[in-house]
Amino acid sequence: MSSETDFSASLILKREGLARVGLERITLLEAVARLGSISAAAKQTGLSYKGAWDGVQALNNLFDAPLVSAAPGGKSGGAAQVTPRGQAVIRAFRAAEREVGAAFARLEADLSGDAELLWSLGLRTSARNALRGVVSLIEGDGVTATVTLALGRDLSLRASITRRSVEDLGLAPGRPAIALIKSSFVRLGESAVGSDSDNRLAGAIVDREAGETSAEVTIALSAGKTLVTTLKPDDAGWNLPVGASVEARIAAPDVILAVD
Repeated sequence: MSSETDFSASLILKREGLARVGLERITLLEAVARLGSISAAAKQTGLSYKGAWDGVQALNNLFDAPLVSAAPGGKSGGAAQVTPRGQAVIRAFRAAEREVGAAFARLEADLSGDAELLWSLGLRTSARNALRGVVSLIEGDGVTATVTLALGRDLSLRASITRRSVEDLGLAPGRPAIALIKSSFVRLGESAVGSDSDNRLAGAIVDREAGETSAEVTIALSAGKTLVTTLKPDDAGWNLPVGASVEARIAAPDVILAVD
């Protein structure tokens, strides 16, 4: 008999240097593999098209190679294919899930009243952009350091953080890390106010959802990565349509680094 205090677990697949993946996104990947469409997969899994698109883009951003290759189609549907890398992730998750299921049945009895200690282990972030990469360079010998994160295929991002943060995170060349960027910190266009030292990332708009006072714009970068920016009517790039080429600018101090 179940109650509100029953303990349950959700499997999270993790391998050093790669992303954490939960059941919801594996289910979405499997649906895309079966149906060949993100919109169709969204309907089957009970997600909105936007929710499914965001899930796919998050996976592509966090892994070292895209898990889904998709052609533009929007809510009306477009061709989508789970890559060999994506198929490998599905197989690994399901294999681990079978093993964990058996182990958890034993663990649940042993935890008894101490189960609440595990609830604090989950982590979520409000940052709209999370890009996984590998530290390629650390510069600066003062209080502040500039960390360059290689995102793949000649795509990189610089973060300005304190030397103490570099030490606390254990950052060094070759160390995997995740760049967290609020959507409001991503600006578009040459006319955007900023510094010459800003990150400048070339891409193209692949999705735009706009209301009267704000718009959420998704930009496709190289290496299968995407960025999301939130714009106001007077911001540069407000009127740009889907398909337009853009330059996304991000100040190095606005990039937060995290590690597994």
